Amino acid sequence: MSDEARIFDEIVAARRSLRAFLPQAVDSATLETVFAVAQRAPSNCNTQPWITHVASGESLEALRKAMPERFMAGDISMDFPYDGVYEGVYKERQYGSAQALYDSVNIAREDKAARHEQFMRNFTFFDAPHVAFLFLPEPFGLREAADCGMYAQTLMLSMTAHGLGSCPQTALSFQANFIRETLDIDASNKLLFGISFGYPDPDAPANRCITDRAPLADTVTFHA
Repeated sequence: MSDEARIFDEIVAARRSLRAFLPQAVDSATLETVFAVAQRAPSNCNTQPWITHVASGESLEALRKAMPERFMAGDISMDFPYDGVYEGVYKERQYGSAQALYDSVNIAREDKAARHEQFMRNFTFFDAPHVAFLFLPEPFGLREAADCGMYAQTLMLSMTAHGLGSCPQTALSFQANFIRETLDIDASNKLLFGISFGYPDPDAPANRCITDRAPLADTVTFHA
């Protein structure tokens, strides 16, 4: 194995969804480098349809302060439907992932109050000093949303390579209108999801959560 392959394998293996961050902000030079690397992500016809807004400092704190209360008050606005239903093996994987997180923070499955409290930490960004919101401009659709997914993975791998942690969060798309209003984003840009990121808290129990992956034979078929 070449050094390049080994390093890449290590970066991919190291990327995990982390749920506790240190308050230390990432310096602007590192931020620009991380996002510049992500810009090399592939896209259909090189359209590069992603529109990314990074909230830090006062803008982030305004969101962090208001979003939990707004969510609890039922103030929910989504640009894309959240109506997927997981069944069979996909439901099993979802359950296993959730259980791994609850186990890491010592929350019993039947403890609904503690589970709700853990879920609500989504809206305070797990104390991260930065959040990247990924938007898809109109009139793009499913194909370009897939491009944004490739961009997001490239971005998170870039973060990992630079010593940062990240957590992609669908929950952050639940308040699309408020996020656009707070960050002064045009209504034609539709929010897909957010990624909280920063320097990981090495002592946080939640960051010890490691989810498994399906065997290769369950997801990939090689045809000769």
